[in-house]
Amino acid sequence: MPLDLIISSASDKPIYQQLFEQLSSQIILGQLREGYCLPPIRTVAKELQISVITVKKAWEELERAGLIHSMVGRGCFVAPMNRVERLDKRNEMALQKLKKDVEYYRSLGIGEEEIIDLIRTFYRE
Repeated sequence: MPLDLIISSASDKPIYQQLFEQLSSQIILGQLREGYCLPPIRTVAKELQISVITVKKAWEELERAGLIHSMVGRGCFVAPMNRVERLDKRNEMALQKLKKDVEYYRSLGIGEEEIIDLIRTFYRE
């Protein structure tokens, strides 16, 4: 199963973060299953025409998040997680991101109800 990755040079997000977000989503949604062996870092870098260091950083973030594990000489594999564990991981990651975002919104003087209204508007679009 080849990885489904799209890198946007127009994005504000660093490339390693784009890789991390796309792969973490695929893992959490169960599209990349437990034990799936990720392609070697050099292969991904070559196919996407990006730096090996960038791919390595994304893989390190995935491992730090507990989504993959590496085995010396064998590669990186999707970590074992059942459906409940994937949902827990999803919620944990979403809360981490939301915490940062809410801090920013507060700094702009946006209150809780306004944030909720903005989110509802966004989801309706």
